[in-house]
Amino acid sequence: MRADRLVAALLLLQARGRTTAAELAEQLEVSVATARRDLEALSAAGIPVYPQPGRGGGWSLLGGARTDLSGLTATEAQALFLLAGPAAATAPQVKSALRKLVRALPGTFHADAEAAADAVVVDPARWGEPNRARPEMVDALQAAVVRRRKVRLTYADRAGQHTERMVDPLGLVDKDDVWYLLAGTAHGQRTFRVDRIRDAVVTDLAAQRPPDFRLPAAWQRVVEEMERRRSLLSATVLVDARFVPVLQSQFGRHCEVLDSVRDGRRRVRLAAPTARTIAEQVAGWGARIEVLEPAAVRAELARIGTELTARYG
Repeated sequence: MRADRLVAALLLLQARGRTTAAELAEQLEVSVATARRDLEALSAAGIPVYPQPGRGGGWSLLGGARTDLSGLTATEAQALFLLAGPAAATAPQVKSALRKLVRALPGTFHADAEAAADAVVVDPARWGEPNRARPEMVDALQAAVVRRRKVRLTYADRAGQHTERMVDPLGLVDKDDVWYLLAGTAHGQRTFRVDRIRDAVVTDLAAQRPPDFRLPAAWQRVVEEMERRRSLLSATVLVDARFVPVLQSQFGRHCEVLDSVRDGRRRVRLAAPTARTIAEQVAGWGARIEVLEPAAVRAELARIGTELTARYG
């Protein structure tokens, strides 16, 4: 990607002070003509890069000029490589970019930057589960977001019904190894699970992107709405204090400790979309949990108990 090369070229200029197109081409693994065009692009963008002809000449930053990007300290360089390093194992482009950035950094930063890149390994598979590969669809959608091109989606809902729609891709989110596409539609912003997209055709039509759109804020609103839907019904239960951390791990933010009772148990509020959902999640606790209310959850537990007794009793 050209942006990757321009950043690497700028960092190399700031680290060395001067370079030739041939030297830059060797570092970035491109042709001399491409390296020269990149240097000219930096100059055209307003960065004070200028050529000095003749023997011993090359391209330099005017007066040793520096930008915010050049102000990378050793700590900042380590932080950058700590964040990007784990992704390099699965994304060849990231690995290539990191390699180029290492070359462009001042020599005193090289060892720490390379060590930071190899300091963390991210294994997304849970215990007992196979590795889940990144969906191939993500790359095409990511390119559409960057290039701002409309995408024609064939999407399957929960019932398996397929619909086709034209969307303006706004951003992608990886949440617990499940990918989501945030996109603008004729009915407003929508969120699509990538594993339900059966086909995606990137068109040549320009996508519309709201000028005030920010992916982190937009995703936070999606999360808040989803969590609201997941907590439409609450139940009050009693549980031994020693089991509260386990219950909190099971229900996450939908587990709230209210107070203690005289026998040492804790009164806890649990939330989920339906009474049946809560009953199914606490049924495995047996008598360790006592549901005080609502009656709908108690009835669901009784139904589950009757079913189990009929089959195994």
